[in-house]
Amino acid sequence: ILLVSILIVYIIAAGITKPVKKLSEIAEEVSDMNFDAKYEGSDKGEIGVLGNSINVMSAKLERNISELKMANMELMKDNEIKTRNDEMRREFLGNVSHELKTPIALIQGYAEGLKEGINDDEESRNFYCDVIMDESEKMNHMVKQLLTLNQLEFGNDTVEMTRFDITELIDGVIQSASIMAAQKQVNIEFYREGPVYVWGDEFKVEEVITNFLTNAMNHAAGEKKITIRFQKHDHLVRTSVFNTGDPIPEEDLDKIWVKFYKVDKARTREYGGSGIGLSIVKAIMDSFHQKCGAVNHPDGVEFWMELETNN
Repeated sequence: ILLVSILIVYIIAAGITKPVKKLSEIAEEVSDMNFDAKYEGSDKGEIGVLGNSINVMSAKLERNISELKMANMELMKDNEIKTRNDEMRREFLGNVSHELKTPIALIQGYAEGLKEGINDDEESRNFYCDVIMDESEKMNHMVKQLLTLNQLEFGNDTVEMTRFDITELIDGVIQSASIMAAQKQVNIEFYREGPVYVWGDEFKVEEVITNFLTNAMNHAAGEKKITIRFQKHDHLVRTSVFNTGDPIPEEDLDKIWVKFYKVDKARTREYGGSGIGLSIVKAIMDSFHQKCGAVNHPDGVEFWMELETNN
């Protein structure tokens, strides 16, 4: 009887301690962040209630930790954005200060020269005045470009999408640039295909074409030839402006769209460039959700942009 009693007690004890031990192991797994560990027993008593409670606690803990991690990631992302914005702000202020330093110094120097009468002859005075006016115009142009770029980058500028003939638009830009082309002895060839209708903000597209053409005239060398062409593919029209001259270093091709970036700082300064024009082009094309780019060729550089067409 004693042996049978011991055996019965052992069986009953094992039946109680085994699920408790299993629950203990599950709780330990959950504490180690292993939320796949679940109580799968069918006991309807206190053990089953406790096991189900552990399952519910595990699910809630997993959900809360997941939400906490997501919130932490968002916080890290916000901190990264803030850090990047602070760096961009410091870089922007440094670039603006650098760009304005030279013209301000020139204006100050020549204005002081005029005041002190360093050169009394009229020709020298006129030269001093011309320098002051030229540098003032460069600063004014740069400030206008910065305002335009700021509106585009922060989405404060309205985009009016219309259908227009880009051939007619380019003809107008070439006509406006004819005097500058003659001064620089540049030959512009536009390969027309009749009316080519595209979708975009006509005013902003004109600004892109003007920037491309002006940039090409300032960098044209050798034959001093500029070629404007169309290429159609997949309901898009690619407009390319090619100029003969030196290629852009390959390591600089992706950087020329960054504001204030200049491949040749001395030459850019010579024709009054500020390194903002191509940044405006990129911001305009981004506002259209279309692409633009630059490609080197053996005898020059090609800038291009794409717009949608119904043809």
